[in-house]
Amino acid sequence: MRLKGAGGVPLQEEARDRVEWHNRLQHPHFPTCTLETGGVFFNAGHRSRAPEDLQCCHPWGSPLSHLHLQPSDLQGSMELVQDICRAPLEYVKGVPLIKYFAEALGPLQNFEAWPDDLLISTYPKSGTTWVSEILDMIYQGGDLEKCRRAPIFIRVPFLEFKAPGIPSGMESLKDTSAPRLLKTHLPLALIPQSLLDQKVKVIYVARNAKDVAVSYYHFYQMAKVHPDPGTWDDFLEKFMAGEVSYGPWYQHVQEWWKLSQTHPVLYLFYEDMKEDPKREIRKILTFLGRSLPEETIDHIAQSTSFKEMKKNPMTNYSTVPTEVMDHNISAFMRKGITGDWKRTFTVAQNERFDTHYAEKMAGSELNFRLQL
Repeated sequence: MRLKGAGGVPLQEEARDRVEWHNRLQHPHFPTCTLETGGVFFNAGHRSRAPEDLQCCHPWGSPLSHLHLQPSDLQGSMELVQDICRAPLEYVKGVPLIKYFAEALGPLQNFEAWPDDLLISTYPKSGTTWVSEILDMIYQGGDLEKCRRAPIFIRVPFLEFKAPGIPSGMESLKDTSAPRLLKTHLPLALIPQSLLDQKVKVIYVARNAKDVAVSYYHFYQMAKVHPDPGTWDDFLEKFMAGEVSYGPWYQHVQEWWKLSQTHPVLYLFYEDMKEDPKREIRKILTFLGRSLPEETIDHIAQSTSFKEMKKNPMTNYSTVPTEVMDHNISAFMRKGITGDWKRTFTVAQNERFDTHYAEKMAGSELNFRLQL
């Protein structure tokens, strides 16, 4: 396929799906880049009608380039969409994972950690993006503009991430300079050994299981790399059985807590971060051996509030195409509160969950707050 500028000059020979997706991530103006193709344009996860061309635009409307496509060029896009949608989970060492993430684990085992790496580890929907943005702001000395250089998933590579037509976590790492911030949801059985051998520092964030389950259900609905979640009742049963991506919450939070006894792990709680963000930021600074002026800590706490991050395209995942994350179904950053589970759990579900929770967490030192 040949792409032509307004003057008809060929610009690039490329597969259509790579142009439409890969260039979104690599384009120097990616944070505000719009790609229009075959009458459909993608911008901030939104899809609607557009002219019969592909155009990369500044958010205020000034074109960066004009690329002409034929409607037939859309076929690759449709095949890509079909390839992404709702694939069943695949098991690796007994752990269920998103199909594409499971495929990424082979190459990931060859990952070589650097001594000054910092790993952010969480079970999904436990404050990963929040603590990632806090850490990038710390690394940038509180300079919010520097944190707007790219979306959070580029600034903090997601190690096991892989999806058709989008740079994998390992590919994003190639352009990441030291000191690196890294992200994972993997349980310990699947963590690259190099991270443990190098004694890489870890910041782990844990969130109460009920709010995680509700948030994860909505995420399953909007992020189409997951299987169809079914009804809330169906999903809750799968969550309790550990039959969701990354396996059981109970095992995840407990094994990382146990690791914190022998490895440099700062174990934080989502509820504590909601209660007093500045206190938890100070804990992070102490763990990292860094210091910042009090006014900078205030600025970081304000800039990483849920309200601010929800409207920030560099943190709210609105730049990801609708075919991967459909924000019309549910926002990636939905509510960000503690205790939202009460609006979803029925009395019967809550009683069943409490009984199951008591069995799974018997003898654990961990205590979670279900409301603030």
